[in-house]
Amino acid sequence: MTQTLILGIDIGGTKSTVLIGTKVGQVLRRHSFATEVERGFEYSFGNIIKQARELRAEWEQSSPDSIEMIGVSIGGPIDLKAGRLLNPPHLPGWENFAIKSALTDLLQLPCYVEHDGNAGALAEWLFGAGQGLESLVYLTAGTGFGAGLILDGRLYRGASSMAGEIGHVRASENGPEMFGKRGVFESFCGGTGIGKLARQNFPALATRLDPQYGLKELAEAARTGDVQAIELLRQSGMYLGRALALLADLLNPQLIIVGSLGLRLGDLWLQPAMAEFEREALPAAFAACRVTTAQLGEGLQDIAALCAAIYGSQENKE
Repeated sequence: MTQTLILGIDIGGTKSTVLIGTKVGQVLRRHSFATEVERGFEYSFGNIIKQARELRAEWEQSSPDSIEMIGVSIGGPIDLKAGRLLNPPHLPGWENFAIKSALTDLLQLPCYVEHDGNAGALAEWLFGAGQGLESLVYLTAGTGFGAGLILDGRLYRGASSMAGEIGHVRASENGPEMFGKRGVFESFCGGTGIGKLARQNFPALATRLDPQYGLKELAEAARTGDVQAIELLRQSGMYLGRALALLADLLNPQLIIVGSLGLRLGDLWLQPAMAEFEREALPAAFAACRVTTAQLGEGLQDIAALCAAIYGSQENKE
């Protein structure tokens, strides 16, 4: 018996993945590679198309199951109705790019594009920690910092597809600059922002970190007792806690799921965040909201790309 398959594409500022999976979130085949945005849009997007075509051709040579749609998870901001990227900070050169129509034309399949925060929320809601819940927030917490919202049992995108851009909200006047604004939540809680925060407040520590990201070295240093690394994670975690409190007080969700950095940094980051969350949030909102890391783990981004098509195709039928 044949099944309907999805060609998933997860596009990040650091790495991208093409994969083939099912409507029940099973990944059958995948290939990851560096996005290489520094080589320019024509190269990086062209390479994604090349990798997608090669994976599809390999699959179709060995399987009777057909690929019927494309699901794309990508960082915002995006005009989801038009399927057009606006000015994604982690994909320089991709501004005002009509990604949905381009992929539809080049791969000759219907395409569903979703903000990576929304796609991550869908993945955890449909197949992870949020199954059976009516309200949750998923925080991307990777290279950047954004959110996907499930409210009253539906994905909430907002009037102009911009719901969940918590990374753009100013948290302080003194933090690193992101999005042309100083001290936004992404300045403190995204991987790029934490690297900038290290260079601003702990320059000696910053020289020991990978300039591209550095979170692995930072976590290792903190776990071995490095005072500056521990303090940097405490400062970052404090702002994560304030973001949790803002979301809990504003949306009153049942669950907030912290993405990649929650898994990689663990309690060194999450303990100060939870302490600040409890101090800052309304007691009833804090009591009603559980906080956890992504149940789908490092495989979440793959399933998120599939969910862009799973949920988007279902919406089209309603």
